[in-house]
Amino acid sequence: MKRIASLIRTILQDTTPFRPSLLTNPSNFIKMSSSNLPLPNTSATSTSSTTPAPSSPQTTSLQTYTSASLTHAPNTTPLTTAHLPIPVVEPLQIKVNDARGGSVPAFLHMNPEHHSTHPPTTAAILLSGAGGGVTGPSGIYLSMADKLAALDAAIPTFRLDYRFPARNTLCCADVLAGMEYLEAGFGISRFVLVGWSFGGAPVFTVAGKDERVVGCATVASQTAETEGIRKLAPRPVLLVHGTGDKTLSPRCSERLYEMYGERGSREIRFFEGDNHALSANAQEVEGLLVEFVVRCAGEGMSEGEKRMVGESMVGSAEREGVMRRGGDLRGGESVD
Repeated sequence: MKRIASLIRTILQDTTPFRPSLLTNPSNFIKMSSSNLPLPNTSATSTSSTTPAPSSPQTTSLQTYTSASLTHAPNTTPLTTAHLPIPVVEPLQIKVNDARGGSVPAFLHMNPEHHSTHPPTTAAILLSGAGGGVTGPSGIYLSMADKLAALDAAIPTFRLDYRFPARNTLCCADVLAGMEYLEAGFGISRFVLVGWSFGGAPVFTVAGKDERVVGCATVASQTAETEGIRKLAPRPVLLVHGTGDKTLSPRCSERLYEMYGERGSREIRFFEGDNHALSANAQEVEGLLVEFVVRCAGEGMSEGEKRMVGESMVGSAEREGVMRRGGDLRGGESVD
């Protein structure tokens, strides 16, 4: 707990403002892309809230999430077809020991067959956008968590909400509390952080201060409150963005790519014409994220597991509905 308090104090002291003038030249975007992709006109760089945080947590109850059938992905057939176990999912309230106190809802996906024989050392923590939530862009967190836990690598995966969505310092405290829970309860000391939209802020802020984070990936991230990415190298980063994003410009991911620097492993992927939730390419994006987490964990996948990862566990027609039930379209977040 002393480590959490120390890290929170450090985060509070890091007040470097976002400066729009530092956006990179659009010509650099073309050089980093695999093709000459058009950019939208949106200049938005943040979905963070600038209003004072409310006095009490603004989060959805675990009961609401579980009653909305948000424990597992809608279709777990790919797991059984690949002869992989259905993960055990534990709904949790993680206590946060900061000035605001309270607890943050989370779903922990664990492999029931490997926990005792193959104790995990690395876990993934999946973070949503400005409204919080537990399903991620296009609902991919539901299937990502099931897949990562079911693999022979048995990577425990947290789908973590926020107590005070869009307030970065308080959200960072939520992430640190999740990390401490996993370390104290399971001896896990290495973490891969994944964030969508606003979620890029706590991902890079925590990673910039805490060496237990071994890799970071973001989908359609903002640039405000992400200065921690400058301290991430040589730890790997994966940045994904749709060029048709009307909520946060793909220039945000371009800038993050530049901020990371050239000392480590950085990868950026743009999806032509796709939106803020990467709706048209959700399955491919999910596969990229799963593979990234597995690499960061120092693990691999069998050919059968790779085929399973490429299969959909959330149908295209279900994705937006899953996001709404999971709280991921609150707080001004949008699929567009």
